[in-house]
Formats: sequence, structure tokens, C-alpha cells
Amino acid sequence: MKRLLLSACIVSASLSVSHTTLAAGGHGPAGCGLGTEVMFRKADEWHEHVLAATTNVSASQTFAMTSGTLGCEDANGPLKNGIALFIDNNLDKLAEESAIGAGETLAALSELIGVQSEDVAVFNATLKANFDQIFSSAEVTSGQAYDALVNVMQNDATLAKYLQA
Repeated sequence: MKRLLLSACIVSASLSVSHTTLAAGGHGPAGCGLGTEVMFRKADEWHEHVLAATTNVSASQTFAMTSGTLGCEDANGPLKNGIALFIDNNLDKLAEESAIGAGETLAALSELIGVQSEDVAVFNATLKANFDQIFSSAEVTSGQAYDALVNVMQNDATLAKYLQA
């Protein structure tokens, strides 16, 4: 019984900390995902929030964030349609091809973003020219690379139009 109470306290404390982060997106203490959007839609008790958060983390939150569904429509920022997931799954190859300014993974990324054929050369050249900014170190995470890519695209007049509001 003591373990159960201790577990509940730890989960509640972690929800309190994450509440401020997730509330910015309008998601409440459990965040977005299946638990919040379907199973515990009208949660108002602390234990319902705990169950919603547990369901989100264990079942659906990553999928919802990368696909922009289940209340996580704002999770991918200005580049939607699974771009963050693509970068996460292809980070090393994307870095390699960005350094050269060409390759299948780089072409797939530009296609996912929706870069029109007349702007692909600009996209490739921009990623090559800003390689050190996007892939700032060998330990760069996919999230950092994503944020840097968005920043690079925002600062380029040709590529800024591909950032979705």
C-alpha cells in the first residue's frame, strides 16, 4: 500500500511539473493523446488525469505528436506531416546528405515538406550551406536538428513559404 501511495505521489508531482509545459499547448496536465482525447475526455479528478497521462505515454502520445492527431495538432510546429519523425528516423543519413547537398533522404525530406521542384536546388544548397547550424555537433538530437532546420528555412525567402503556420 505504501508503494502505491508513493507511486501516486511521484506521478502527481511529475504531472504538476509537466502541467505548465503542456498547458501552453492547451492540453492540460495529461498532455495530448488517446487518454486525453478519447478515454478520459472530461477528466476532472486527479486520478483521471493520472490514468489519462499513463495511457498517453504508454500507448499513443508519440504517435499523436508525430502525426498531429489526438489533440496534438500543434506538436510538430511549423513543419507538420511527420517531418519530426522523419528526421528522427533518418538523422544520420540526412546529415550525411546535407553535407554534400544531394541524396535520396534529402530528396525525401524536401518532398515531405512540399518543396516544389523549382525550389529543390535552393533547398539542397541551403541545407548544405547551413550544415554546421543544423547539425551543430555529433551529439545533435533530431529535435535540435528540426528546430535548426525551421530556423534556416525561416531566414530564406524562397524556403520560408513552406513553413505552415
